Amino acid sequence: MKIDLKYRSILYSNYFTNQAGRSFTENQEIKFNEEKYQFKKEIICLLPLDKSISILDIGCGIGSLLSAIKDNGYSKVKGIDVSKEQVSTAHSLGVKEVECIDIEDFFLNNSQTYDVICGMDIIEHFTKDELVDLLIMLKSKLNPNGKVLFRTPNADAPFASIYAQGDFTHENVLNSNSAKQLMMATGYQNIHVLPCFISTKGFIKNIIRKILWSLFCFRYKLLLFASGRSSKEVIFTPNMVMIGSL
Repeated sequence: MKIDLKYRSILYSNYFTNQAGRSFTENQEIKFNEEKYQFKKEIICLLPLDKSISILDIGCGIGSLLSAIKDNGYSKVKGIDVSKEQVSTAHSLGVKEVECIDIEDFFLNNSQTYDVICGMDIIEHFTKDELVDLLIMLKSKLNPNGKVLFRTPNADAPFASIYAQGDFTHENVLNSNSAKQLMMATGYQNIHVLPCFISTKGFIKNIIRKILWSLFCFRYKLLLFASGRSSKEVIFTPNMVMIGSL
């Protein structure tokens, strides 16, 4: 079900300029490679070992995940994105497997099925009704034993609004519990919700960051304990990764 929301035509028409590309340095390749490094640590390790699998990345942006996937030996890759700016940037960065097309239109005109369908920082852009419809539709586009991989902002993270509300086009925000509820309700199996990979530039800075993060997480767990809630199912990282299979 596609919902016609006026703001989408306005904001997505120049999404790279007004949002996705604002954090880029003057050299786009630097940011592109930083994103690839993040994906290699966070997503590549979750892919099946069989390099012959087919992989689709929906809302692929500038193609950094696709590039990381190809660097790791997977060749059957495809990416789609609704933003002409982002697709053009992907092509300029050497990721030619990206097509500018709406997700629903793509699947209506494409009977191919995939072993893995990825969606990085995209499911938060759908309304709840749209997201349920999308997850149900994606099941029909998976091969037997296929799986979906999503990264999305985590509502339970400290300062969650920085990520969840930092983009005007976001429509929903999940935490670990609601993510599992959504995946189960739409018929997925072997569901996992994982913390995202966190790092910062510089060896010493990253050591300090790890120590501080451990202390902060301990504090948050104590607060949950004091409120009578268990922290067992709670994820604190800014983003989380959702996995589900047929």
